[in-house]
Amino acid sequence: MHGIEDFSLTYSLKYTLMKLMFEKILPTENSSWRYWLYKRESIEFNWHYHPEYEIALTLNSQGQRYVGDSIEDYHEFDMAFLGPHLPHTWCSSAEKEGTPQQVYVAQIPVPWLESLVFGMPDLAEFKPLLTQSRLGIKFSTETVKKCAKVFKKLQQATASERFIGLITILQLMSKDDGRQTLASQGYNISVASDASVDKLDKVIRYIYQHYSEKISAQTVAQLIHMSTNHFHRFFKQRTEQTFTQVVNQLRISKACSLLINSKMPITTISDSCGFHNVPNFNRRFLQFKQMRPSEFRRIYAGKSQVI
Repeated sequence: MHGIEDFSLTYSLKYTLMKLMFEKILPTENSSWRYWLYKRESIEFNWHYHPEYEIALTLNSQGQRYVGDSIEDYHEFDMAFLGPHLPHTWCSSAEKEGTPQQVYVAQIPVPWLESLVFGMPDLAEFKPLLTQSRLGIKFSTETVKKCAKVFKKLQQATASERFIGLITILQLMSKDDGRQTLASQGYNISVASDASVDKLDKVIRYIYQHYSEKISAQTVAQLIHMSTNHFHRFFKQRTEQTFTQVVNQLRISKACSLLINSKMPITTISDSCGFHNVPNFNRRFLQFKQMRPSEFRRIYAGKSQVI
């Protein structure tokens, strides 16, 4: 997962790859799957994948969620169900009042979960959920809040109680008619064998690392050895957004975090988020948020939701 309170206490063994981090999951003691709670001031960008299913519930946090070729803002109550090998990360800034951000994680081995779901008629209702998870699924706020209550109880639960809690969470997710898939239908999650996934991973990481600088499609195209025209087609096909749209979306999301959690002048925020031109920053902000930065700060600064 992302953001680790105390690395020495986790059950994760991470191996850094050139483009993507592979995470090896070991089950929680006396359990067939892994349950963990992370508490962090902020969540660092950590683009990674693993062969397990994952349920990730994020509270008291807002930032960006990256799943496959999906890049979206997330807010105080966010939960996703991720299928095996699906690249993902969350990323956030520290909250203004220093409220710890919480990430509850369930990481479930494929053979174990699928033997339950496909081997027991009692759990057949979970089959569509597992199929959809290959693209990642997000859930309605109502369902997230219900699942949060279950996750919190698991912190002090026995292994058998945690198993019952996991089934309860899966049931709540399966009954959510408002759930939505995240990655595009054509997204190929065969990370190890699909060269285009490697290229997209490299582009996303580069955008994240350089969003505050002048960044051009030509530069990124050269990075993955494509012509600029080919790159534009490649990127739009796999993200359903243009390169410029994705860059501006990330910049505006970062600006929102700074407007809410800092007292930096708007001109400084504009520059630190890569716009270097306040009128252009105002136009882009209005385009994405339907209001000006000053209005956004006035409405949202200081507001928080605690479950």
